[in-house]
Amino acid sequence: MATTLQNIVFPLDKDPDVLPLYADAETWSRIGGRDVRLSQNAHIDNVLSRSSVRVREGKRVSYASYFNAFPASYWQRWTVVDAVRLTLRTEGPGTIIVYRSNAGGVQQRVDSRSVTGASETHFDLPLRSFTDGGWYWFDLIANESDLVLAGGEWTTEAAPVATGKLSLGMTTYNKPDYCVATLGNIADNPALLEGIDRIFLVDQGTQRVRDQEGFDEVAARLGEQLRVIEQGNLGGSGGFARSMAETLEREDTDFLLLLDDDVEFETESALRALQFGRFSRTPVIVGGHMFDLLDKPVLHAWAEVVRPEPFLWGPSFEEQHRHDFRRRNLRQTKWMHARLDSDYNGWWMCMIPKRVIQEIGLSLPVFIKWDDAEYGLRAKAAGFRTVSLPGVALWHVSWLDKDDSQDWQAYFHTRNRIIAGLLHSDRPRSGRLMQNSGRQDIKKLLNMQYYAVQLAVDGMRDVLRGPDHLHEDLAKDMPRARARAAEFPETRVYRPGDPDTPVSRGGRALPELRDKVTSPKGAGLALFTLRMVPEHWRRQAGEADMSAPELEYSKHDAHWWRIPHHSSVVVGAADGSGKMWYRFDRAKFRRLLRESRELSREIEKNWDRLAADYRAALPRFTSVEEWKRTFEGR
Repeated sequence: MATTLQNIVFPLDKDPDVLPLYADAETWSRIGGRDVRLSQNAHIDNVLSRSSVRVREGKRVSYASYFNAFPASYWQRWTVVDAVRLTLRTEGPGTIIVYRSNAGGVQQRVDSRSVTGASETHFDLPLRSFTDGGWYWFDLIANESDLVLAGGEWTTEAAPVATGKLSLGMTTYNKPDYCVATLGNIADNPALLEGIDRIFLVDQGTQRVRDQEGFDEVAARLGEQLRVIEQGNLGGSGGFARSMAETLEREDTDFLLLLDDDVEFETESALRALQFGRFSRTPVIVGGHMFDLLDKPVLHAWAEVVRPEPFLWGPSFEEQHRHDFRRRNLRQTKWMHARLDSDYNGWWMCMIPKRVIQEIGLSLPVFIKWDDAEYGLRAKAAGFRTVSLPGVALWHVSWLDKDDSQDWQAYFHTRNRIIAGLLHSDRPRSGRLMQNSGRQDIKKLLNMQYYAVQLAVDGMRDVLRGPDHLHEDLAKDMPRARARAAEFPETRVYRPGDPDTPVSRGGRALPELRDKVTSPKGAGLALFTLRMVPEHWRRQAGEADMSAPELEYSKHDAHWWRIPHHSSVVVGAADGSGKMWYRFDRAKFRRLLRESRELSREIEKNWDRLAADYRAALPRFTSVEEWKRTFEGR
């Protein structure tokens, strides 16, 4: 019996920006060092339904696209599937051509068929030569009249390794509108509903999802498959840990799909993740990619790793970051054809087999930041790999208009990164982790971002307290970090119309052209730091600086190597909501620099002891029993 691995799907919202993720233009060319689209045969108005599309007379459209090509290398490497069948149902005269690629992105023709009238065409395609990379896809060419693709799917005759259902774990804090929309999308997909055991909606906010308009209707449609759990705000790690704990009690569930709240959900992706998990030779974590909800063809990253020396997360190479499919689609992007392996996947969308949860435990009790990366590293150490699977994705609110390294989350960035390093770094005395973290503190101090450094200092102090405080303080850490802001006037956002909005003495700084902006690197960075730190140590703030800023900078132009030359500047807030006034404070600069360096040295000095303590405590503070005490208020 054939099992569908991927359906051919198309967007229904008539948004032309997302079309490059589903269909490609006919021809591209390399002109002036960049890829240029020569024709635009794929048009949003030719999308007829969720499963059907029209190719106009005499035109050609390729489906070498993110959502409709088949990532053969990932299926060959990780699953028991050794062949797939592509089935296409068409209406009208034309030609179907099937292609494949290798790891270098070289396109190779596999087969072709002529079709006419109402036809169903099958292509049997082996998965034997995709070890390092490669995809399958198809092109459609219409002849003397329109050709309609009525539907299609990629299937297999292989037997799955697991047959259990999928549970979903959604964690939310005051995003009830997003949650109701996501639940509605799920309810609209009968095939997905058939594969779902339970949906755990963990509501940790003050604006309850149950009170949102439309909730009662969608809840009635989902029936007993939906369970809403209301608990205090324990952050993402507390919400996802609750879903993990609930999943362990579900006999029919083999997989848990974690979903963030502020997303738009491509429901076909959940089905693909489930099938990949069912056919995997051994349990693997299946991660979904993140596209920018406000710029939908832009991908956040393809495969993310934790670089061992600085112990820092990020894409495995820079070209992956914010890839725009409008400019370079699958056929034009050679690196996208290589199979790329991940250390972890963000918990905006990540499917974890229940067996993995049973063996390695629940999330770290760290509220937010590094919980997903640490879990991937913990799973890897236990023999379970993470696969960030192409064609599995959602759209998430971007971080471009945020800067969470400067707000209350700075505490968690520092503390949780160090804890994850203590648990998993194999470098002596942290490698370059503490050095890198200290450099970030210096950069922020030179930019008069004292609040963020204060939170980093608080985070390091808490690391030195050992692991026992993690559960006890989980619900207190965020309110405490936010309360600290009252001590730091640069955290205030002056909004349009505020009568005391600061006006700079020198007006607005001239914008810099992007191609002329250069960051100090290597020896230049060292010299910059050696010059600026003593200058700030000796600097006296003048009375004029306290009464009015020197200049106003846009957020884009407020580069970290420009601001240190000033003692008082206004900078646009990252989200565009207003302005923030940064003023030099010698007492805070000196105190925080001393404390940051002293705490960094103390952690480095005691690294081995701290690592032993945290690693010994890991099974306990990620256990269901310990988490249940936290869910119940301890």
